Amino acid sequence: MSKMIRIGTRESQLAVWQATQVMDQLISGGLQAELVYIKSEGDTDTKTPLYEMGVQGIFTRSLDTALLNNQIDIAVHSMKDVPTQLPQGVIQAGVLKRGPVNDLLVYKTPLEKLYKEGYIGQLATSSIRRKAQWLHWFPAHQVHNLRGNINTRLQKLQDEEWDAAIFAQAGLERIGLRPENSVELSWMLPAPAQGAIMIVCRHDDQFSFESCQPCNDTDTALCTKIERDFLRTLLGGCSTPISALAVIDNGTLIFTGNILSLDGTEKVETEKKIPIADALNIGREAALELLSNGGQQIAERVRHAQ
Repeated sequence: MSKMIRIGTRESQLAVWQATQVMDQLISGGLQAELVYIKSEGDTDTKTPLYEMGVQGIFTRSLDTALLNNQIDIAVHSMKDVPTQLPQGVIQAGVLKRGPVNDLLVYKTPLEKLYKEGYIGQLATSSIRRKAQWLHWFPAHQVHNLRGNINTRLQKLQDEEWDAAIFAQAGLERIGLRPENSVELSWMLPAPAQGAIMIVCRHDDQFSFESCQPCNDTDTALCTKIERDFLRTLLGGCSTPISALAVIDNGTLIFTGNILSLDGTEKVETEKKIPIADALNIGREAALELLSNGGQQIAERVRHAQ
């Protein structure tokens, strides 16, 4: 009988959905796998994940701790939540085929009113990237902080006197919670690796690493690497309005990235089209170019404002 692969997941509905996708793929490949629910960090903490200075890993820390403590064999993360430098002893074992990448506007106020010039809209989001991009187009609107899991945020939108709130399309659709009164914000550039699911394992666990290789989608892995390279080179995290998207179209990789000021008034963006064979380092190259074209000043002002 083959070894049981213990898959660590947080307990939220979306996290369990993501981990179940991995479990199903492993089982369909003839392996044994089970979900292990991880409540919070520190319960049996003998090894704390060692992240880079200033990198919190706030949404991944509890699973990384369980992984390093050998409570689980692999962990499943929303890739956009994962620090660009994994903690010591943890490696990427696979990236699933990407889901929808866009942000989604869930609205209570009719869009023609919300978008009307002169209307002071009340919008909710916990993401400063979404806030900055929204204010870039609607500078008169007021943006409110919205935290919690998807169910909590949807309920709060209903309870508060807000016009609309922004969510990740993938998150809402994966657990069947996308409301009818929603629209894709195709003009809003997503977070690096949005819509992608990452599997990690311990660096010395060859069995788990090899077991996850059939789950790995090479196109998604390449595109998300490029986006995360862009983010890492800009020294950005959750506190910096940085967006990036790489897509593959008929052998060509198309990369778009930007950085905005916190209030959305300043924006520097870049776009690259390059053959896939030459694309491996394009994220870093695009970030360096963006920094030299005004992005450095925006990044410094964002850091000083925090």
